Amino acid sequence: MNKVIITCAITGGAHTPSMSPHLPITPAQIAEHSIEAIEAGAAIVHLHARHPETGKPSGSPEIFREFLAPIKAQTDAVINISTGGGGPGMPVAERAEAGAALQPEMCSLNMGSINLVLAEMAAKDRDWNFDWEKPFLESTKGLIFRNTYEDIEWILQEIGVKGNTRFEFECYDISHIYTLAYFLEKGLVKPPLFVQSVFGLRGAMGAHPEDLMHMKRTADRLLGPKNYHWSILAAGKNQIPLATMGAIMGANVRVGLEDSLYISRGKLASSNAEQVKKIRTILEELGLEIATPEEARKMLALKGKDQVGF
Repeated sequence: MNKVIITCAITGGAHTPSMSPHLPITPAQIAEHSIEAIEAGAAIVHLHARHPETGKPSGSPEIFREFLAPIKAQTDAVINISTGGGGPGMPVAERAEAGAALQPEMCSLNMGSINLVLAEMAAKDRDWNFDWEKPFLESTKGLIFRNTYEDIEWILQEIGVKGNTRFEFECYDISHIYTLAYFLEKGLVKPPLFVQSVFGLRGAMGAHPEDLMHMKRTADRLLGPKNYHWSILAAGKNQIPLATMGAIMGANVRVGLEDSLYISRGKLASSNAEQVKKIRTILEELGLEIATPEEARKMLALKGKDQVGF
């Protein structure tokens, strides 16, 4: 039985507004949160960049370098750069610029377009750190987060082939598994695939246990159970329950402030590390073992931290 890989998503893009004082924004904060999460048990850190002054998402390799360097120097973790978090409205080459330039071991790759509706997050009375956040969230009623076949193939070629980077395939719906199966059939992706099933976002798959079961059955049927490693990402209050259920079924897990700002009902998480510690405790109490970064590299056939471009 494989050990469980814990991925920690440190800070989101535009879809994760700064409604918590604990959400890291600056490069120094992102580096600090990442290192703490790795020390707590995360084998992979999934990273976005933000402009330190405005908090807006950025695909700038220069901003990424500011926090990638200390993370690489101080830990052995797998660094995973987002290709979607530069902002849903950015052209694919711009939002994926850091992945193409820095050639990390892993990048995330969204496997289809979705109606990513975040307007409900703006409905409550909150303290906003940046003036762009609430209007952006309200505008998402009309947002289509574009990830076309052309976009996906561009990332596979420009980052995967040219940089020898492998992917966290983020599947927000059943159709995304079919899309991944298409690229597998065409030979543009190769096993072992790392399939991140995403649950609980408005406009995508729900977070009912039946949704999780359906995603797993479909992935097994289309991809073949020996061709992929499964992982569970659930938003908000669903984060820990679905991760736990998935882990019992053999999945890896993802937590972090990108996906949920809370550690329990009504209580903000003080750090990413706090969420990692919580899921690690649950997994170990279930008798599951936690993968080290080196074990995760072997499971996912990654090229190694000495082969990256930063």
